[in-house]
Amino acid sequence: MTRQGRPFGEPAAIAFAILFPSLITWIYFVLLRNAPAAIQQGAYGVGKFIQFTFPLVWVVFIVREPVFGRQRRPISGFGPGIAFGLSVCVAAWALYTQVLRSWPGLDVARQMAQEKVSGMGIDSTWKYCLMGLFYSVLHSGMEEYYWRWFVFSRLTKLLGIPASIWISSLGFMAHHVIVLAFFFGPTSPLAYLFSAAIAIGGACWAWLYQQSGTIRGCWISHAIVDVVIFTIGYDMVRQVLV
Repeated sequence: MTRQGRPFGEPAAIAFAILFPSLITWIYFVLLRNAPAAIQQGAYGVGKFIQFTFPLVWVVFIVREPVFGRQRRPISGFGPGIAFGLSVCVAAWALYTQVLRSWPGLDVARQMAQEKVSGMGIDSTWKYCLMGLFYSVLHSGMEEYYWRWFVFSRLTKLLGIPASIWISSLGFMAHHVIVLAFFFGPTSPLAYLFSAAIAIGGACWAWLYQQSGTIRGCWISHAIVDVVIFTIGYDMVRQVLV
């Protein structure tokens, strides 16, 4: 089952986990952008089901390791996680309200965001809030389980901590590049500037996970960041909501 202490197929499993989110994002976000809302939502649901079940299938049924076998470190991660999340919130809100909201270059992103939420069937404030709640509370936790608990921690067994932090964080960034390039345009510096910021955030969460041994601090930090992202998003799309 193992070679030099590592499960057969571990590099391939990690590579799949890194690349698959970008594939499904491209499918439901770009390829199917003009498809009916039900098809977009269906593709999203199937893709996310595969993405988030794969780590458990691999760990429980393939390599047969304990799911909660990670030893916790002395720090809980809550304090640094909350501090980092709030710092990002303040910086993002200030950048948006003081610079980007009135910047003419944001008009294209605003229009694309409005068309996207309409195409996904998000046509009311309560639906948008429900989507934001899902992403902020549940999806953020699933992403931390996926990128930090699985991708980062499995990578450390192959490459060590520093390389694993950056490889997992670049993988975490990759599917966001697709989304940001869709909104801002593939040649917009903002798409890649914000993508780089996401990679840095992923690296901070990977470091926090390594120090605390739990995704809880990363999860609450990620959730706080998602709240401000969806708040900014609401300000951009509220004209098409009822």
